[in-house]
Amino acid sequence: MDYTIAKGAFDIVPFEKEEEDKWRESGRWQYLETVLRKTADDYGFKEIRTPIFERTELFVRSVGEGTDIVSKEMYTFIDKGERSLTLRPEGTAPSMRAFVEKKLYAQSGLFKYYYLGPMFRYERPQAGRYRQYHQFGAEALGNTSPEQDVELIDMMWEIYRRLGLKNLTLCINSVGDSQSRSDYKKALLDYLTPFFAELSADSQDRFSKNILRILDSKDPKDKKILSQAPTILNYLHPESKSHFERVLQLLEGLNIPYKIEPALVRGLDYYNKTVFEITSGELGAQNAIGGGGRYDGLTAALGGPDLPAVGFATGIERLLQTMLKQNAPFPDPPHPFIFLIPLGTKGLEFCFPLLCRLRHEGIPAEMDFSAKKIQHGLSLANALSAEYAVIVGDNELSSNRTAVKNMQTRESEDVSLEALFAYIKKLLDRKRG
Repeated sequence: MDYTIAKGAFDIVPFEKEEEDKWRESGRWQYLETVLRKTADDYGFKEIRTPIFERTELFVRSVGEGTDIVSKEMYTFIDKGERSLTLRPEGTAPSMRAFVEKKLYAQSGLFKYYYLGPMFRYERPQAGRYRQYHQFGAEALGNTSPEQDVELIDMMWEIYRRLGLKNLTLCINSVGDSQSRSDYKKALLDYLTPFFAELSADSQDRFSKNILRILDSKDPKDKKILSQAPTILNYLHPESKSHFERVLQLLEGLNIPYKIEPALVRGLDYYNKTVFEITSGELGAQNAIGGGGRYDGLTAALGGPDLPAVGFATGIERLLQTMLKQNAPFPDPPHPFIFLIPLGTKGLEFCFPLLCRLRHEGIPAEMDFSAKKIQHGLSLANALSAEYAVIVGDNELSSNRTAVKNMQTRESEDVSLEALFAYIKKLLDRKRG
């Protein structure tokens, strides 16, 4: 029997020995999640949590039947009730389904939500791509203004700034309204038709299903053909063009540098007008760490009111990998402030209630339950990066005194057992200022 982890998945554990796997350490994930949630709070976004699986038709309708996600990458299964269910491959469609189904639009206030959790896509595992991966995303509904687009871009940019990331590029484009896209698709069709036989098999398949998907091709031959193709920016109708120009103006006002990428269309069918990605050179071919865009009309397609919307998602794995490659700062992992080393049964009887009392007071504390050897306890204290250690054995109990040892300086302070709790608390208060 093979009990090893499934291909394309990974464990998140307290410690990884190999340097290239350090992004899998749970303390780093907890820190990142704290920054994400705090930034979302600062921008007025509220959390929404959806099931890991949804009805398959939700993704077919929203993401698009002709996309790679729906046609190739979804984990779809038939349950015991003969229903087709799919592990969520992205977070926007489930969030909008919940928004419509729970009638959140009937509440007063702003419709701004974020999500954080695992997603699933069946694709070839490689650096930055996994079959179970994790995303943070934000969605804002109810506003058509360019300012709403830029609020989401600024929020994503601010997350990366708070995480200490550098050398990032904001790539941005407009895919216009439906009429703009219709005119552009015709121009692209006219341009690509003479090259049809030279296109990759995937692009030939996309030719009739959704020709804009060809712009996403990574095939070198396709990219060479597309280098001379017309761009959608030349086919934007006045309102879409004005919207895009205002977005760029707002970005300049916020000193967010951008690069216009006319071939950027994103991999989902629900986008319209503004689309964007932020990339990092440290990730190689799979260099996008986040992206999004406007998706007016998706709520109506799911049976709700016709509300404008814009959002983004960022990959947790890619964020952590980029942070490590750029030597971005991480806080020290949680560790005991005090480590108790009891010796013998009586030492254990004294230390265990003290351990619990310290924790009840919010003082990080740990103890060597073996209660046998001083060196074993000190080794554990070192391994856990404890700041102070206390030994309590028969000698300490008979003299009613012990030494509080600073594990870094190796200096000790003699303290009575009655005053030990108050002394430890005073040490921590002094550290916290």
